[in-house]
Amino acid sequence: MLIQEYKQRFTRGKWARRVPYLKRASLDKLVREKVEVVRRIQERGIFNEGLVTARPPAPGSIIPTENLEGEISAKERIWEYLMGEKVGTIGVCGIGGVGKDYNHEALQKKIAAAMDVKLREDEELMRRVAKLMEIMGRVRFVLILDDVWDNFSFNDVGIPEPTPQNGCKVVITSRSAQVCNYLGCKIIKVQPLSAEESLNLFLNKVGHDVLQVAGLEEILKLIVEDCVSLPLAIVVIAGGMKGEGEPNIVEWRNALNDLRQRVKSVNDMEEMIFGRLRFSYDHLRNLEIQKCFLYCSLFREDYEFSREELIEGWIDEGLIHESEKRQDAYDRADVFLNRLEKNCLLEKTVDRAVNIFKMHDVVRDMAIKSIGPGVGYMVKAGRKLTEVPNKHEWAIDLNKVSLMANYISEIPIGLTPKCLTLSALILSDNPLTKILESLFEDMSGLKVLDLSRTNIEALPGSTSKLEYLSTLRLRGCERLKCLPSLEKLVALKKLDLKWAAIEVVPQGMEMLVIGEEPI
Repeated sequence: MLIQEYKQRFTRGKWARRVPYLKRASLDKLVREKVEVVRRIQERGIFNEGLVTARPPAPGSIIPTENLEGEISAKERIWEYLMGEKVGTIGVCGIGGVGKDYNHEALQKKIAAAMDVKLREDEELMRRVAKLMEIMGRVRFVLILDDVWDNFSFNDVGIPEPTPQNGCKVVITSRSAQVCNYLGCKIIKVQPLSAEESLNLFLNKVGHDVLQVAGLEEILKLIVEDCVSLPLAIVVIAGGMKGEGEPNIVEWRNALNDLRQRVKSVNDMEEMIFGRLRFSYDHLRNLEIQKCFLYCSLFREDYEFSREELIEGWIDEGLIHESEKRQDAYDRADVFLNRLEKNCLLEKTVDRAVNIFKMHDVVRDMAIKSIGPGVGYMVKAGRKLTEVPNKHEWAIDLNKVSLMANYISEIPIGLTPKCLTLSALILSDNPLTKILESLFEDMSGLKVLDLSRTNIEALPGSTSKLEYLSTLRLRGCERLKCLPSLEKLVALKKLDLKWAAIEVVPQGMEMLVIGEEPI
């Protein structure tokens, strides 16, 4: 092509007369040299078995995807690492998606299928490794492994280790930062959506025309607020709302109420969301950590835990064994806390200088649903209740009850729940003025009682009969001026009276110890 173009331009017509012979000879030599360079480059690029190891599979059907907001920054970083030479393995971490439990054989089959390579069923594992290693070693590849949860070795599967020399890349997506760290990934954390991005995503799915209905925008914002930062929840819920027909404010207001009470109901939309989130919980694979996670659901939505409050709560509940050295218990709890954060089941607030954690509303709902029947939880925190649940809801096998952050001002006369196995009762942040003597009569197994930030002026005498009570929280009880004798509370280890109006030190205080130090 270059020679022919040269001949046409410089050996014919007016160009032949204007360009001197020597000049033309020089140009001819230069062109031939360039052609030789190109030929050598082509030779180096010749592969006897083709440019790729195997013919790529025929194009499949297009999979519809959501054009999510808030991805630009993460995409730019991923692209930067893909195009650069320094990073070979990229880990994308964040909540969402369905997890897949990879084993070596399953992963090998998926890679082989993507490359149209045949692996025999009776072939030994190491022969498969060698075959994949040989084939993948011939090419520069970008391998994307979606929703990885288990640690594995590239070499054990047959994947060449990505290096600057071979130019290969592996992208891992996972909700477990531990897996990404194990594989030596450069981690990119997908940040939660902002309120504006969440609203835009919802509108893109449900249609912007809903904003034309008077009064609907505020309801829509409340719906989106309940799913903020979780794209999957937003997309699925918006998809369900889109099928409601013409926008109607009454129907949408009813949908908002249903959404807020969704833990009580079961439907496909809910199961799609909770099923994915529950996978993260199931994959903790540690009963102690799972119990610590479920404990967080006892608190109201959007409750902010300090690190110390959370760990102390775990210790009080007996979820973390309190050894002779309290620091040992804190160290173990920190391991659990870090695990929950890495699995995106708890999130650290970004606008605080101290360690403050939150549980996403949808994750909390999943936690409550995961407790299931027979475990003995009654969680009605932050439900705007004005009365305590009726006696029929106080099942005999209850283990933990949380009624915190409601509008309960009194406990009805005659309410004597028979809950002999109840270990924790949380009534904090209620305008309670009085606790009846009868309330604790059949709660002999109670270990943790939280009446913080209530308006009580005294505790009933029946409190002294709680012989297994180990933690009594009365923080912020500004009207509480006296306590009954604590002499019979032989198991009591912690009494929180911070910001309470206690004027008289109760009998038995000399018996109270926290860890190794008497108070």
